[in-house]
Order: sequence, then structure tokens, then C-alpha cells
Amino acid sequence: MEGLQFPGRDSHSPGWYGLLIIGAALAHGVVRIFSRTTLLHAGRRIEYRIREDLYAKLLSLDLPFFAAGRTGDLISRFSNDLTNVRMLLGFGFLNVVNTIIVYVAAVIFMVRINPFLTLCAVLPYPLMILLVKQVSRRIFYHSKRAQEELAALTSHAEESIAASVTVRAYRREEPRIQAFRELAGRYLYSSMKMANLRGIVIPFMASMGGLGTLIVLFVGGGRVISGVMTLGDFVAFTGYLAMLIWPTVVLGWILNLLQRGAVSMGRLNAVLDASPVVAEDPTPAPVERIAGRIEFRGLSFGYNGEPLLKDISLCIRPGMKLGIVGPVGSGKTTLVRLITRLYPVADGMIFIDGTDINRLPLRALRDAIGFVPQESFLFSRTLGENIAYGREGASTGEVEQAARLARLEGDVAGFSKGYGTLVGERGVTLSGGQKQRSAIARALLKDPAVLILDDPLSAVDARTEEEILGGLASYYGNRTVLIVSHRLSALRGCDLIVVLEEGRIVEQGTHAELLALGGRYAAIHREQNLREEIERF
Repeated sequence: MEGLQFPGRDSHSPGWYGLLIIGAALAHGVVRIFSRTTLLHAGRRIEYRIREDLYAKLLSLDLPFFAAGRTGDLISRFSNDLTNVRMLLGFGFLNVVNTIIVYVAAVIFMVRINPFLTLCAVLPYPLMILLVKQVSRRIFYHSKRAQEELAALTSHAEESIAASVTVRAYRREEPRIQAFRELAGRYLYSSMKMANLRGIVIPFMASMGGLGTLIVLFVGGGRVISGVMTLGDFVAFTGYLAMLIWPTVVLGWILNLLQRGAVSMGRLNAVLDASPVVAEDPTPAPVERIAGRIEFRGLSFGYNGEPLLKDISLCIRPGMKLGIVGPVGSGKTTLVRLITRLYPVADGMIFIDGTDINRLPLRALRDAIGFVPQESFLFSRTLGENIAYGREGASTGEVEQAARLARLEGDVAGFSKGYGTLVGERGVTLSGGQKQRSAIARALLKDPAVLILDDPLSAVDARTEEEILGGLASYYGNRTVLIVSHRLSALRGCDLIVVLEEGRIVEQGTHAELLALGGRYAAIHREQNLREEIERF
């Protein structure tokens, strides 16, 4: 009897099946952990790469790009949009793969048990697909609105923090708070629209899965009662059907992630696909050293089609000191910015050492120019590091020498940590004059062939101005120097002074020649002398 095998009797013991179930559960856990860590880590790595590419792209873009956008919007893309893309590529992709595998496996097993019952189970799904198609458009629209509102909110917050001194000085705290509240309200409205749509989609998908289960219970139960289907097959079928309920619910969440990720990726691509307007010439002219001869030949330039500079013709010899003066809006800053190619200029209008500026390698051009802008920007680092930014690898002695030329060493001596003093955000702990002199020291440390000073002494008093100009006089040497200033006292030692008015050169000559001419320059000189006399009294 012991050697007999009965028909239909399994040769394996219950313990064997128990171990098989435990093994399957362990394998499932290992695969689940491995898949989650692999895909989620991949999402993080992709986020890291995109962030690196975004930062590199931003540094490659020029002023026209930043003039058309807002800092807060760019910050929002770096934070919120990147998070949405990472969620889509991590959790979203993980659940998409999981849903596909579960659906395919469950449907195959269901079809093997009973094809007709499988058809009944999936009857509600076309209705679900139709709803998803309709709702996805609205989710995309409201997701885009929410991202834009969040960007505006971030921009407002960044602007308020940066201008905190101005806000308090003019007692505009309440209007700024009210404006922030309105922006936050619009963002809340868009976010609530998204939440409402998500609240509709996820329960609807769950109800479609439940409706399929009801159909199976009704049809399958009848087949079991009639004997067409065994109870075991029916229980197995409903088990496979139950496996589809959670993936069906997750589809609604995936849809939300997909639409938000698509909107965010579009916003990121707007930056990644941007190209600098000032482009490098594909075959740049070979340059060993820039001597500093600058020539304008009928230069005309404007922003957005509006002419600002008109028919500027001028030749600046190497080692020459050029002064530029004129009323506000006459184009002084624009003129010197074009020399550094911060904005695009047409061919044949500006020449450096006889070569069209558009054919010069950008790196060689900008390495040869020391530029001190009107608004002196300092990084949130030490004073010494800000000055050393002018030249990589500069020694402490060279930094101190540049500071002496800019007449900054006296102020540094009063700081408890000297050149190791942290200057704060945008140099907030320094005075306006100290920030300007730090920027001058940074440019002097660069040892450029061309030095451009765009009204760099507006925040210092007349005595300090004379000291700085005296220190710079020994530094100029054979360098080509362009000085933009409203104070004529800063231009007296220039070899040539040009007066700009409405984008044109209306007068040019030395200080004495222009005074003798009795024109616009002489009128500015008389006005400033009168103002100084009034201030003395």
C-alpha cells in the first residue's frame, strides 16, 4: 500500500508548498527593494545631471536672456520644477513599470482561467480611458498655471528679501504683504483645482475597478452555480482581479505626476534650449595679445528695435585715457558694455586692434578687459575673496596691493578680521563707497590691457575720489582706460573727453578745449561748480 500512487494526489507535502510560498515572498521582497532603490536612485542622479546642465547653461547665457526673465522664476525652476521631474522619473516610472507588469501578468492568468469573464472584468476600462483623456488636458492646464503662480510667488519673495532695506525705509511692508497674499491666493486656487481633479480621477478609477469586480461576482457566481466554472477557478480569478485594484488607483496619481512633470520639463527645456545671443565666431581670429586699440565705425545700437546709440565714430589709441560724459539715458553705459560684448553688435562697427570684435574669441576679449560696472556686486564671502575674484590664484600680497591702489586699505584696517571680513549678501555690511572700491580693486588685480570704469566713484566723497584717481594714475601706464562719470573732476586728466547726448557724440576734446568751446560740457562744468559752492555754504 505504501508504494501505491493514487490518481490526483500531489507528490509534494504541505511543508514543501509552505517553503515555496516563503521563498516566493522573499524573492518578491528582494526584487521590490532592488527595483525601488535602482529607479529612485536613477531619478536622483538624473535630477543632479539636469541641475548641473541648468547651472552651466545659465552661466553661458548673456544679458538679453536675464533681462527678459526674473530671478525668482529661475530659482523656482531649479527647485520646484526639478522636484516634479525627479518625482516623475523616480516614483512615477517605478509605478508605471509595476502597473504594467501586474496588469499583464494578471490579465494573462485571468484569460487562461476564463476569457469571457476576463472580458466582463475589463468592460469599465474604456470609460476610464475616456475620462483620463478628458481630464488630463485640464490637469496639464492647471498644473502649468500652478507652476507659473509658484514662480511669481518665489520672485516676489526673492525681490522683497533683496529690497528689505528699501521696503522698510518707505514703510511698504503692508503693501508687500498684501501683494504676497494675493499671489499666494492665486497659487492656492490653482493648486486646489489640481487637488479637485485628482480627487475626481483617483476615486473614479477605484470605482471602475470595483464595478469590474461586481460584474465578475455576478457573472462568475452564476457560472459557478450552474456548474460551468469550478469554485477554485472562480476564487483564483477574483484573486487575480483584486491584484488590479491598487494599480488602477495608482494610475490616477501617475496621471497627475505625468502632467506636472511634463509642464516642469517644458519649463526646464525653455532654459536648456536657450542660446546666447552673443555667439562665438566658428572661426575666430588668432589673438596672442590685445594691445587696447579700440575703434568705433558708425556704431548704431538699440534695445528691442529702439535706437539708443547713433552713428558713433571714434578711435581710442593704446594707452589713451578716454572720458565719457552725458545726461542720463544718453547711452554711456551701453557704449562701454558693447566693448565687452555683453550685448550683440553688428559686424563692422567695433574693432579691437584692427580686428572686428565679433571675430575675437570671447575668452581672449574679456580676459583683456577689466570692467567696473555702475552697480558693484559683491559675493557673500570675505572681502579678500571678493577682490581675489579678479584673478584666479592671486596671492595675498597682490590682493592687498590692489586694495591700496583703490584706497581701500584704510577701511580694511578698521575691520576686526581685515580681509577675512564677511561682507554679507551683496556686500550689505559695507558702505556704498567701500563696495565700489572693492570692485575697483578686483578689476585692478586682473591687470587688464583695457580698463573700463563705469561711474565707479559716485558713492565716494570728493576727497576720496581725488585719492583714488591719484592712486590709479600710477597704475594706468600703457593701459587703455575708459572712464564714464557724471563728475567732471574724474575726467580732467583724460587725453580725450566725449560728450554724449541722445546717443550721439555732440562734443569731443580735452578738458581745456571743451571749456573753451563753451558748449554742453562747459555748461555741465558751470553747473557742478555752482552746486559745490552752494554746498560749502
